[in-house]
Amino acid sequence: MKIAVIGGGHGCHAAAADLADQGHEVRFWRRDQAALSTIKKAGAIRLIDARGERSVPLHLVTADIGAALDGADLIVAPLPATALEGLATVIAPHMRDGQVLFIPPGTLSAIPMARIIRQQGNQAEISFVESGTLPYLARLRAADAVAISVRATRLPSGTYPARLSEHALALASAAFPSIEPVSDALDAALMNAGPIIHPPLILMNAGPLQHFDAWDIHNEGTQPAIRAVTDALDEERVALREALGYGGPHFPLKDNYDDARPEWMYGNGSHVKLTDSNDWREHIDLRSHRYMREDVAMGLALLVSLADWAGVPCPVGKGLLAMGGAICGEDFRQGSRSWEGLGLDQLDRAGLSGMLQNGEA
Repeated sequence: MKIAVIGGGHGCHAAAADLADQGHEVRFWRRDQAALSTIKKAGAIRLIDARGERSVPLHLVTADIGAALDGADLIVAPLPATALEGLATVIAPHMRDGQVLFIPPGTLSAIPMARIIRQQGNQAEISFVESGTLPYLARLRAADAVAISVRATRLPSGTYPARLSEHALALASAAFPSIEPVSDALDAALMNAGPIIHPPLILMNAGPLQHFDAWDIHNEGTQPAIRAVTDALDEERVALREALGYGGPHFPLKDNYDDARPEWMYGNGSHVKLTDSNDWREHIDLRSHRYMREDVAMGLALLVSLADWAGVPCPVGKGLLAMGGAICGEDFRQGSRSWEGLGLDQLDRAGLSGMLQNGEA
């Protein structure tokens, strides 16, 4: 299959290398030509995983977005949600009927991205697939080398608009066989693990993160008190899903930490593999890191504001959202990814269901 991988982060490099290693025709696009130069010169990415290290050739390495998207069946953009609306502006002139854009996870970015593409005059019938997490736990080791510690074994994913699910999920599943279909993009967005696991980890580890040069929030930063808050926040997420009519499995985060429970998105033993890799011992700037800007300011704001709309209590989520806003000196509850910021607060339940199924007029 012809696949365009868009972006320059850890997940983007992992996707380009892994999908090419599977035999797909991968076009890798990054805006920053200087950062892309090492891979472009080699025509390959070095992939490091449980099988060892190997050089994986790519079909095309380019800073020309038109060339990357031309003829691509599937476009994979494992970018932070903070970057996706800007990406929509870049890709809008080049999208064609039938193309599928996979944004794992998207934090419900499919809706503003679709609006932007339409506003730029592109009326092509394209579909968006959002998932509950990234397909990989990965970190760059060098400009042309990426290490994949864990691959997702269960990847709940939904389509916007949902009427295009059969086509969209068939293409996405050909690249990511671990995909498990869910009903729509909001169903998938409410599987997103980032706004559940990362806010307690960074906010309750704020002291060590600001004191030490590097700190592993997933290792010594994951203590019983923090796990208790994570579990309580996750219970609020599940209660919201149930109130909106979404059935199980809900992929509770407890499953990630206990192999005796049902298999979570990354499979049994994934948390140990993550901490053993030592790749997450890093410096985290609380004001700018994606865990704050994507998972708190966007993902948690979406959860809290949607819970308000649905009349579902979310006290832990509200408290964490307020803490993040206090650290950054902003009111995250009023952000662009809140239910009001998305312009969805005026919909009733039937209107929301229709929009998720058919898209916006």
